[in-house]
Amino acid sequence: MGLPKLIVETLERFCAESPANSLSGDGGEAVWGMPLVGFSRGDDLLYARIKADIGAFLWTPAEAFALAFPEEPIAAGELSVVGWILPQTAATRADQRAAVELPAERWSRSRLYGEIFNERLRAHLVESLAARGIQATAPALLADFAYRQSPRFGLASNWSERHVAHIAGLGTFGLSDGLITPLGKAMRCGSVVVRAQLPVTARPYVGHQDWCLYYAKGTCGVCARRCPVGAIDERGHDKVKCHAYIREVTAVHARVLLGAQVTPCGLCQVGIPCEERIPPGLAGG
Repeated sequence: MGLPKLIVETLERFCAESPANSLSGDGGEAVWGMPLVGFSRGDDLLYARIKADIGAFLWTPAEAFALAFPEEPIAAGELSVVGWILPQTAATRADQRAAVELPAERWSRSRLYGEIFNERLRAHLVESLAARGIQATAPALLADFAYRQSPRFGLASNWSERHVAHIAGLGTFGLSDGLITPLGKAMRCGSVVVRAQLPVTARPYVGHQDWCLYYAKGTCGVCARRCPVGAIDERGHDKVKCHAYIREVTAVHARVLLGAQVTPCGLCQVGIPCEERIPPGLAGG
């Protein structure tokens, strides 16, 4: 079995068989559907361009790999990046679609238990590759993973899994900053940097906003109407307003509901043309 197929099957099997892929965190109703997986080169020029755009704090694949393996410096061209999309289930999307001001319970559970599972999925892939003598790291699990202030874009992490997915041919950005994928915008991303040269996934788009109806055709804007605090408009996504609502309102609600610290919202990710697919009329839609 080739390494790309092995990676995909490892991710799919863990999603299908792990009891952690559940809305309770320990068996029962699944939190995620089957993953969509893509590959990019560690020296893809887009990594350097995005770093220059967002800020010097953003890691390239080579920089993230060097943090995990500081004694083994290697060239970026020796690395590949595995990116994946975990889609929300139809049941979770339906509940969230009916929500207006606060995220549905299923959605809040997916934010809590779904990301715990995603962390385990990242670690499982790294461990599975290590068992075959292949070095890999999940940048989002590194001790130095953190959020910084981008001079242009405000709050941003030093490893962006949405941008990894974009570079790996899995989606483009919408008016709300969410990533529109073939499985829709209602999803979460994951990624692992691998010391191997994997065949890249073609990017079926040119621009980074090609699958958004607002940017492609000047229509839609439904995600803006779904936002309860007006954090999305023709100028894009107001991170400050969005962050304040999540921290002060939805996180408080989720803490009461689930007894845990979690930051859900995602109202702009459902009830929209790109909820579960690329919008009709756009390439691939």
